[in-house]
Amino acid sequence: MSRIVHFEIHAVDAAREIAFYEDVFGWTFQPWGGGEQAYWLVTTGADGTPGINGGLMPSRDGQPRTVNTVEVDSVAAYVERVVAGGGEVVVPTMAVPGVGYVAYCKDPGGGLFGIFHTDATAA
Repeated sequence: MSRIVHFEIHAVDAAREIAFYEDVFGWTFQPWGGGEQAYWLVTTGADGTPGINGGLMPSRDGQPRTVNTVEVDSVAAYVERVVAGGGEVVVPTMAVPGVGYVAYCKDPGGGLFGIFHTDATAA
């Protein structure tokens, strides 16, 4: 069974959204330079407490959304399963350097989600 391990907020105005979540929920944001565009790691609570942390990035298409990412054994294998199940890949598999691989997909109803597997050698 695969679980949601990360969320991403795709923000139209990243600075505004960061200020909002810091003020309302007390979340902390740390810039992360591991990708091709601006990205912030979001800490939503103390380690060892229920819940997950996530990220915030500028929306690539100008639409605000939250995307849940599911950890899988192999992104390549799950890309095949997504397509066979009637979904589609909307952002092909890409490396997150030193972290792993991720792809973004849509379910048959149009819901966007990520699939990810850890690989410290990803480049």
